[in-house]
Amino acid sequence: MDKILVKLYVPMLEKIYDIWIPSHKRIYNVIDLLIKAINEMNDNCYKPSKMPMLYDKITGEVYDINLSIKESSMRSGTEIVLL
Repeated sequence: MDKILVKLYVPMLEKIYDIWIPSHKRIYNVIDLLIKAINEMNDNCYKPSKMPMLYDKITGEVYDINLSIKESSMRSGTEIVLL
């Protein structure tokens, strides 16, 4: 399974994570996985009121949740924001 390493910023918690994500998954599935992982690492204190979106930290681009990671512009080393 191919994975990419990204730097994830979570402004709601003021935290940054280096995280491996599977490149074959759709972005909406990755967002669900990220929420679960963040909650496990932070005693379930991450409770977004609605489905968060992923943004490219440098360009501000919103990632289309229907694309897979491979189909998006996200690559290893990309800095993303979960907001």
